[in-house]
Amino acid sequence: MRSLVATSHSLPAGGGAFALDTLTIGIFLTDQPTHRLSVGGDRRQFLPLKRDQGWILPAGSEGVCEYDAPLDVATVSVPDALLREAGLERGATFAPVVGLLDPLLLQMAMQAEAFSSGGTLYAETMARALAAHLVQSLHPMAEDVTALDDPRLRRTVEHIRAHLSDDLSLEGMAEVAAMSPSHFARAFKKATGSSPLQFVIAERLETAMVMLRTTRLSVSEIAYRTGYGDVPRFGQHFRRRFGITPGAARD
Repeated sequence: MRSLVATSHSLPAGGGAFALDTLTIGIFLTDQPTHRLSVGGDRRQFLPLKRDQGWILPAGSEGVCEYDAPLDVATVSVPDALLREAGLERGATFAPVVGLLDPLLLQMAMQAEAFSSGGTLYAETMARALAAHLVQSLHPMAEDVTALDDPRLRRTVEHIRAHLSDDLSLEGMAEVAAMSPSHFARAFKKATGSSPLQFVIAERLETAMVMLRTTRLSVSEIAYRTGYGDVPRFGQHFRRRFGITPGAARD
């Protein structure tokens, strides 16, 4: 298995052309309010990015990235072998992701440069975990979200997954969907089989399980990062869903 290639760069203002041999995650470490991007010959688009936002581009992507201020950026190149192992074949299509990144993927990518400091086994385990979560965020999400006929509901599911640590409300989700709360709740339940609340809880707990098994964060920190300010409540929900405590899941 070829390893992840994680690097950090300090670049002068300007930018230029790029060509990516492998699927690559880029994370901006400085705000770039005038960032422009062109992928695959498309016309340059004005896509302002803030610190901790970035992009995920498929293998073989070519284009131009421009910015008007010096840029600090972290990149993680994920080899095809890791992606195949996680269920994503080279050539599988997905729309480039630009802007907000999955919170857990962002955290893992930011730590990727230090994976090797924990030894070979730790580095390989974390590389596989990052690849698995990357594929989950791109591929399964595309399958189940695309299955929703209504683009407003797809947009809301993507919003939920990008903001699991936030205090999500029915009113806020309905606003993203551009529906009234009652209409949104009925449409969401009909389309997904779950109420918005049930869906949010399930997404939070699945993310927490991945974090318990792939990071060294404390249970309380994971609870906080997945939207639980009350750790005992997090433990109750976790045990109800998985049949074990968060501590047992980590062990």
